[in-house]
Amino acid sequence: MKVFCGRANPTTGSLEWLEEDEHYDYHQEIARSSYADMLHDKDRNIKYYQGIQAAVSRVKDRGQKALVLDIGTGTGLLSMMAVTAGADFCYAIEVFKPMADAAVKIVEKNGFSDKIKVIHKHSTEVTVGPDGDLPCRANILVTELFDTELIGEGALPSYEHAHRHLVQTSLGEQVIVPPSELEKCPGAPSVYDIQLNQVSSADFTVLSDVLPMFSVDFSKQVSSSAACHSRQFVPLASGQAQVVLSWWDIEMDPEGKIRCTMAPFWAQTDPQELQWRDHWMQCVYFLPQEEPIVQGSPRCLVAHHDDYCVWYSLQRTSTDENEKVHQVRPVCDCQAHLLWTRPRFGEINDQDRTDQYVQALRTVLMPGTICLCVSDGSLLSVLAHHLGAEQVFTVESSVASCRLMKKIFKANHLEDKISIIKKRPELLTSADLEGKKVSLLLGEPFFTTSLLPWHNLYFWYVRTSVDQHLEPGAVVMPQAASLHAMIVEFRHSLDFRESREAEPHPLWEYPCRSLSEPQQILTFDFQQPVPQQPVHAEGSMELRRPGKSHGAVLWMEYHLTPDSTVSTGLMNRLEDKGDCCWNPHCKQAVYFLSTTLDPRVPLDGPQSVSYAVEFHPLTGDITMEFRLADTLN
Repeated sequence: MKVFCGRANPTTGSLEWLEEDEHYDYHQEIARSSYADMLHDKDRNIKYYQGIQAAVSRVKDRGQKALVLDIGTGTGLLSMMAVTAGADFCYAIEVFKPMADAAVKIVEKNGFSDKIKVIHKHSTEVTVGPDGDLPCRANILVTELFDTELIGEGALPSYEHAHRHLVQTSLGEQVIVPPSELEKCPGAPSVYDIQLNQVSSADFTVLSDVLPMFSVDFSKQVSSSAACHSRQFVPLASGQAQVVLSWWDIEMDPEGKIRCTMAPFWAQTDPQELQWRDHWMQCVYFLPQEEPIVQGSPRCLVAHHDDYCVWYSLQRTSTDENEKVHQVRPVCDCQAHLLWTRPRFGEINDQDRTDQYVQALRTVLMPGTICLCVSDGSLLSVLAHHLGAEQVFTVESSVASCRLMKKIFKANHLEDKISIIKKRPELLTSADLEGKKVSLLLGEPFFTTSLLPWHNLYFWYVRTSVDQHLEPGAVVMPQAASLHAMIVEFRHSLDFRESREAEPHPLWEYPCRSLSEPQQILTFDFQQPVPQQPVHAEGSMELRRPGKSHGAVLWMEYHLTPDSTVSTGLMNRLEDKGDCCWNPHCKQAVYFLSTTLDPRVPLDGPQSVSYAVEFHPLTGDITMEFRLADTLN
């Protein structure tokens, strides 16, 4: 049987096909290529082997199996180095068939066939999963895709694809694949109202001019029927259209000369006259799907509304008003938008926060760990599994969270690896845990019923109720929590009435400066059950900066390990002026003071605010009182 071989004619430049015998030796072609030079590059080979040894050791030190992905394996040399260095298994990818065939023979001849699988595919075609080329993602990536130009052999796209789809990230956590229903879901129909004045212009790209979408003349008969209104626009820049920022103006006279606008400062002609408002803010509408936008290519923005809701969509071209088909109000069908708020989506996608949990988990996960995860719709169970827990249980007490977690586990091929317990954690039985004792009780903690920062102390009550299911010396993460407070002055007026209890506020939207240093008020030891007696604390906070002491801000910090703490409040160290940076994913608590210091009066010696705070174990409530030092009784 004859075969055709393609060769370029150096004189004519044309591709010619020559007939060769079926026993044509491709290996001679390979031998005459640069493979031989690379194989004899002693310095290269020694450095690669040392690097592979170090990578395998790092993975083994974490108590994980070393699974290697070798892209462009060639002769299989780097794969054999990896197995020699102690790797548990290696997947060697080679797209050139003659080279892949050679690699199979070389691997077999050197006795590595039981530890190396040669895959004849382009790396971008390799699949992961129970029925895929790789049963799971690798945790070590080994490649030699470099040429004299460094990237001329396609190193960048190969690495890009591998990091996204084939290997774990640099910190060892798996990329969690969202269910297809979540990616396609148009989301919840509710508007996300925020203070756009507090969103930095560096955090988003403006793709269009401000567009007047529709108007309603309330002086005449109005209709509550569903309608839509389109406006064509020419994009100012290229990008992904994700959200529509929206606000309204109201005219108080027929001529439109008396106007009240809700526009953020960057959309006003005279931002100096900006009126701070907390009752009328601006709106963020999430488009049903992200849409690519090209600068200069006209698009059409459509505003839809029924009798209560507004939503937006993008179209390629404008359509006559009377010919439009009214789009149905978007409805979440993936469960995620019903279970997770927009700030919660931000929290889940906060890579720095995730990294903290990953690093903390690595310090507490041991071989044979039985993990019980207790938080609503949390992805910690997935991280625990990928980081080596022997068995993972997660408690999901709501129907919505059960359905969502099932979809997430299925999308990541974890249906048989993480067990969902569908009940309240207080009702757990030994049978739910398959008769096993828990060696790691894990929580963020996050619960959808929490309003104030300390409501997530529900995790402590869960820890107490499952005490009988914990093995002796079981680890609880977080190990502890602490309540912190600080006296602040708000830049804009909130409702400065005297509080008898704290109120939840997302303080990233309400700029303030600190008048005192942050102070730890109470601590809660999750390693022990909830105490029977109240926990009481009294003290004072010295006011170090002049200003109006509008209120005390309170937040929780969770101590995952002795060396790792997650804050739900203050994020950075205070600057000299006392400007505060707050966690944007959480609401903090504000206790408004009945008396304030006048900033026009200089501080005459130390001034302070005294406090009395008490945790009531029977109800889980925290009562408090803050007063200027000379007014606390």
